[in-house]
Order: sequence, then C-alpha cells, then structure tokens
Amino acid sequence: VLQLAGDPPQPIACEAYLGLAHIYYQWNDLDTAQQHGQQCLQLTRQMESVDTFASYEVFLARLKLAQGDVSGAAAVLDEAEAFVRRHSFVFRMPEVAAAQVLILLHQGNLAAAAHLAQTHDLPISQVRVHLAQGDTSAALAVLEQLLQQAEAKGWADERLKVMVLQAVALQAHGEKDKAVQVLCDALALAAPGGFIRLFVDEGPPMAHLLSAAAAQGMMPDYTGKLLAVLEADAQKLENTSSLPPPAQPLIEPLSPRELEVLHLMAAGLSNQEMSERLFLALSTVKGHNRTIFGKLGVQRRTEAVARARALGLV
Repeated sequence: VLQLAGDPPQPIACEAYLGLAHIYYQWNDLDTAQQHGQQCLQLTRQMESVDTFASYEVFLARLKLAQGDVSGAAAVLDEAEAFVRRHSFVFRMPEVAAAQVLILLHQGNLAAAAHLAQTHDLPISQVRVHLAQGDTSAALAVLEQLLQQAEAKGWADERLKVMVLQAVALQAHGEKDKAVQVLCDALALAAPGGFIRLFVDEGPPMAHLLSAAAAQGMMPDYTGKLLAVLEADAQKLENTSSLPPPAQPLIEPLSPRELEVLHLMAAGLSNQEMSERLFLALSTVKGHNRTIFGKLGVQRRTEAVARARALGLV
C-alpha cells in the first residue's frame, strides 16, 4: 500500500501508517507504534485538511493513556475535537468522543462521561459508564445485544472487544466462573493475532481474571505474558505517581480546574464550548479565564496560551 501511495503521497498512505501503528500498539510495541504514528502525522501535514489527523490524535491519546499520561491524553483529544469542529469532519467525532469517555472515567468524571456516551450513541462507552456506576446488569444487557450483532454480521474484531468487556462485566456482577470461561474463549480467538493491549488496557480487573485463568492452567504461556505486561504497567504507574508534580514557575500556581480550562483554551475552544464540555455556567468559565490571565500576567487568550506553552503548562 505504501509503495502504491506515490509521491506526493496519497491519503491512503496516512491510513496505512496509522494501521501499522494500531497493530504494533496491540502487540505492546509502543515505541514502534509511535514511530508509525509519527510517519502518519508527517504525511497528514503535507496534505491540508486530511481527516486522518483526528484518528491519529485518538491513537496518540490511547498511547499516552497506556503510558499513564492521562492529562497528556486529554490535551491531545482537545486538539482532535477542535480540529474536527474546525474542518467539519463530523463523522470523526464518535471516535474522538469514545476516547474522551475513557479519559473522563479515568478522571472520575462519570456525569460528563455518561453525557458524552449518550450524546454520540456509543454503546461500548455506555457499557464502561454503567460499570463505573456499578450498574453491571445494564452493562451486561448492552453487551449481550452487541455480541449478537457482531456474531450476526461476522465482525470478528468487534466480537472480540465485546467478549473482553463481557468477561470484566461478569466478574463485577459476581459471576466469576462464567467470566473466566468467556475470557478463555476470548484468549483463544485473540492468540493467533497476538493481541496484548486489548486485554491489559482493562487494568486490575483483567489482572484478577487472568490470574484465575492461569490458576486453572488455561493457556499458561499467553496468560503469563499478559500478566507480565500488566505487572510492568502497574509498576510504571506506581513509579510515575510517586514523582512530585512539576513545579509551576508562578507566584500563585493554577488550580487543576484552571489548568483544564487552559488546555481547552489552547485547543481553540470558545467560552461557550468550554462551558458545555465542563458542564459549567458561561459566567464561571469567564471567571476562570480572568483568574488565569491574572496568574499568567497577560491580557488576552493568545498571550495566555503563548505564556502557558513557554512555561510548559500545555
């Protein structure tokens, strides 16, 4: 495909590099995945308004999330949303929103995650929200419908994604034996493709399930490999979280909410858009803007963003 892309490259080359990035991500070769992602980005920059840029940003956000950089992932998705809105690539919005739901759930913002999942009609995201809310029955009901649909239409990848989430939901519902059985079925389907991140991105709940499967002697090589990655991820996260936050060279540091507003400002969102995104009154957003300007010693948005970038805040 890349040889056929030509010079100058065609949009299909961007998709090809992004496809490779996703494959290496699933294999947990995050460095190679990032390299292919960068090649995709370089090509999209040569072609104005290529919608693949939004998908690249979603990939980059997932990569940052896998590396434990939640705030970095959120900032990337802010840029993706601004790009989609600016170029009216509305059809790309659901994939951006699905990634945003993951970030919001990581941040514990269930209300915003639920609103986004419902607004964009994202069943998998709605399942994750149900699980975060402790409503396992609702999650399992949606998953059963999705599984039937995937099987009826022969969507192998979608079926696998649903099965992994179904195993997690069954465990949360108290049906551990059934959860382990569904997981083992998913492992059997995933093993030929060498899927890793599909499982380990589910975090501690998946670690418990894999340990139970390993204890029963099911696919010991595969479960052992996945558990090793999960342990390494947990160790990395622990080391990162034990580091002190970088000092802000400001007399009065910005609050977490002010930093959130600043990131959205840097992504080009209007006050109204920020108000809708953060579920805040417009007057509250404007108040945050004034406080940010004061702390940064600037008068307008462009100066605030430039100053923030110089300080490494965005």
